[in-house]
Amino acid sequence: MTSPSAAVEKVMLLAPVIPVLVVEDIEHALPIAEALVAGGLPALEVTLRTPCAIAAIKAMKQVPGAVVGAGTVLTPDDLARAIDAGAEFIVSPGLTPRLGEAALKAGIPFLPGTANASDVMLALELGFDRLKFFPAMAAGGPPALRAISAPLAAARFCPTGGVTIDNAPEWLALDAVLCVGGSWMVPKGEPDVAGIEAMARAAAGLAR
Repeated sequence: MTSPSAAVEKVMLLAPVIPVLVVEDIEHALPIAEALVAGGLPALEVTLRTPCAIAAIKAMKQVPGAVVGAGTVLTPDDLARAIDAGAEFIVSPGLTPRLGEAALKAGIPFLPGTANASDVMLALELGFDRLKFFPAMAAGGPPALRAISAPLAAARFCPTGGVTIDNAPEWLALDAVLCVGGSWMVPKGEPDVAGIEAMARAAAGLAR
């Protein structure tokens, strides 16, 4: 049986960037997903911040090559809704014992959020060593993660929050970072499919 760490690491290694998506209009879901996958970013995190998020997960799963997950998962109920919609991985801005236990019981790849050494230690205690670092820039940027990860060498991270095409290379250069999460590829409003694909291609080409 695949370990939780190995399962989520497989998602993290699909591309240097996981797009973090806030889908306001369900009609936008399919073209956004198609453009991102065409640009080389198959792992798609649909945040549960909008009324159509669950429907967006279901829609995006129709795109060949897409690996669709749910973000902003805060409770076991959120987790269950996301899994029922077909989410293939789960991302949370934080971590509670109840949410961690529910994710382990469900056997789904889970990327819990951490912002400091205590958060990382709790995650490790609960059995998670592949983690989101959030809010990445507000929590101190690359220097903070470099310092936190030094004594907690088992952990590997996906920094999210304030990550851009300009600062992503600095994050990806850290030994503890497997990928980053970002929303810059999909501006608000009507999707510019060609623009999204071009930004996705640039993100997919980042070195790590």
